[in-house]
Amino acid sequence: MKRLLLTAIALLVLVGQAYAAGNGPVEIDKVRKDISKAATGKKYSIATVVKVDGIAWFDRMRDGVKQFGADTGHDTWMVGPSQADAAAQVQIVENLIAQGVDAICIVPFSVEAVEPVLKKARDRGIVVIAHEASNIQNADYVIEAFDNLAYGANLMQVLGKYMGGKGKYVATVGSLTSKSQNEWIDGAVAYQKKNFPEMELVTQRLETYDDANTDYNKLKEVITTYPDIKGIVGGPMPTSAGAGRLIAERGLKGKLFFSGTGLVSVAGEYLKNGDIQYIQFWDPAVAGYAMNELAVMVLSGKKAEIKAGLNLGLPGYTDLLAPDAAKPNLLYGAGWVGVTKDNMDKYNF
Repeated sequence: MKRLLLTAIALLVLVGQAYAAGNGPVEIDKVRKDISKAATGKKYSIATVVKVDGIAWFDRMRDGVKQFGADTGHDTWMVGPSQADAAAQVQIVENLIAQGVDAICIVPFSVEAVEPVLKKARDRGIVVIAHEASNIQNADYVIEAFDNLAYGANLMQVLGKYMGGKGKYVATVGSLTSKSQNEWIDGAVAYQKKNFPEMELVTQRLETYDDANTDYNKLKEVITTYPDIKGIVGGPMPTSAGAGRLIAERGLKGKLFFSGTGLVSVAGEYLKNGDIQYIQFWDPAVAGYAMNELAVMVLSGKKAEIKAGLNLGLPGYTDLLAPDAAKPNLLYGAGWVGVTKDNMDKYNF
């Protein structure tokens, strides 16, 4: 069903002009061709709902969603609340249900909050694909970029080396109900306890609502209480900017170290200046493309192919894993990117 708002239709026209098929951030030379409108015989409407619109991470994801639409001929777009707010995200999904979309791809701010509305969507025949939500129940498939515990363990491996294996540190998450980010920190803390026993997590996880200013302010409070803190492990992408700003302003370079999720476009100046040491990420544009690709596979009757070993033809998603036998609809890609000031020039997002 077409979207009802003329302004949205006008935006789609602009998207089609800006993203000619094959152009965009996602390399698609090996992407399967049987997901296009021409191959499926129907133009599907697919909305991607993100935690918060207007931050660099999801701006990049929008690029992938737009490109998928241009490449395949399907009607794809991205939407999210202006601030990280579970209730606002639920309302967006309610609106999409009312519009009668074919599929919803979602990156939940709170899995618990969206479960009822996603059940409603599926009861109406809408396909649901989730990302960063490994524990979600009301989704046809969940696709993660990697094993979350391993991702967090690698962040701690890097941070521990910078801290010399000793000292106090803190950890941030966008939301205390964000399953994937909390699994990253679970992996980080477990690695620390096993490999760096002289390090200590000194506070509960800081909930920062995927906002760099909130990261900055909460970290500032922490260093007031714990002036000898030596490390920050960041779950949400904006922590890289909030931590970098704080370290730069307080002259803590070489005294307070950072390892966490980030993007060069957000944290590049702090990496370059040595205020923060390491960021880690996967490409949200590719993740957005992958979610939409799975949605079309479900809609076009290809569910039997969605299992371990599936090749989506996208970097990091060429041999999907299904490690949990109890949850065969949970699929993992493989790989993330680690960036320091020495290789940051290779990434333009």
